[in-house]
Amino acid sequence: MSFHIVLLEPEIPPNTGNIMRLCANTGCTLHLIKPLGFSLSDKQMRRANLDYQLIQAPQIYESFSSFTQTHKTNRLFLCSTKATTRYTDMTYLPGDTFVFGPETRGLPEALLAQYPDNQKLVLPMVENSRSLNLANAVSVFIFEAWRQIDFKVL
Repeated sequence: MSFHIVLLEPEIPPNTGNIMRLCANTGCTLHLIKPLGFSLSDKQMRRANLDYQLIQAPQIYESFSSFTQTHKTNRLFLCSTKATTRYTDMTYLPGDTFVFGPETRGLPEALLAQYPDNQKLVLPMVENSRSLNLANAVSVFIFEAWRQIDFKVL
């Protein structure tokens, strides 16, 4: 797979379903960190992801620390409205991992504090904007990273 997408404690089934669909169409691997705000069999999520879960089911972890202990990655990026490095200022490599927080809270400050600023990325928005829809934000990050590797699936 080209890139890894991590959803920390996702809350909204259609967002996760849409991201599963994105993964199926871009060659990414999806990782979900519990607790999940829904069941993977939720009707709204099934409708959003169509039958893409059959292509590659997400990998599920009990905690972020169990993810980092299990999944070894060259580079991990935290995607947050609290970051200062623009996502367009980074050169991405196959295998990079992108971490996104829960829809209503974003990534916790304690997690953000564990990583240097150059591993925290932001999508620019107009002043006083709160956030973008999670599935939309993930799509922007992934398509930029995928564009940089010439849309190859490795």
